[in-house]
Amino acid sequence: MDRAYDDRDGKIWLDGTLVPWRDANIHILTHGLHYASSVFEGERAYGGTIFLSRAHSERLRFSASELDFEIPWTVDEIEAAKQEVLTANGLTDAYIRAVAWRGAGLDMAISAKRNPVRLAIAAWEWGAYYGDAKFKGAKLDLAKWRRPSPETAPSQAKAAGLYMICTMSKHEAEAKGCSDAMMLDYRGYVAEATGANIFFVRDGEVHTPDPDCFLNGLTRQTVVGMLKDRQIKVHERHILPDELESFEQCWLTGTAAEVTPVGQIGPYNFDVGTLARDMVEGYEKLVRI
Repeated sequence: MDRAYDDRDGKIWLDGTLVPWRDANIHILTHGLHYASSVFEGERAYGGTIFLSRAHSERLRFSASELDFEIPWTVDEIEAAKQEVLTANGLTDAYIRAVAWRGAGLDMAISAKRNPVRLAIAAWEWGAYYGDAKFKGAKLDLAKWRRPSPETAPSQAKAAGLYMICTMSKHEAEAKGCSDAMMLDYRGYVAEATGANIFFVRDGEVHTPDPDCFLNGLTRQTVVGMLKDRQIKVHERHILPDELESFEQCWLTGTAAEVTPVGQIGPYNFDVGTLARDMVEGYEKLVRI
């Protein structure tokens, strides 16, 4: 659907009520808009079932607590709301976006203790995040921005403000004809793509960055489990950029990205090999059980 996201048919769950899509609006003085007091989740439903739904709802509430606010809906209530949204929109295979934020209220400065916390849930059909990259491998740029130290930002929260440098990095990558960008962390180690975790293969073993300063994605955790079930050695460790030359295969993981092979990162090339394809196919089967 090639239509702006604020101009669509359907229903969005907003603060406990299903409202027409175009009426799901907020005030211009919403705190989350000015000060990034906002957290979110991206989820996918397959055949009417949201993969790892409860884990996403739990993480949404955890992320809010990391930003010093509490979502006034329980995990069970969030779970019910997501199903309500799917049903109301007649969707079975869909992307679900839950977002919570500090709204407009009595405070309009850094402090916002007196402002209400709001929650919205929307769902829509969304195909492959990287287009045909699942077959030929995505092309990634090397980002100039780095993931911050956990001493400077709540790195384990899925917080909106942490994605500002991701948007900037992805725009620069797209201007160069790339699908995405690989980011380093504040120490110079390989971190992740702008919205997905990253894996590498060398000599039949898998290497993936230790998520000690960026989000340990639920899809990442799922794929690590899949690899271990196949008796494949997984090294979760710090990876230096100059190691990329020695890796044979590479792929990205994320709710939107699912499992997407990578064919190139900057000057480094990778095969869309047997293990990468196995992870793509294995994940597809797993989410549709």
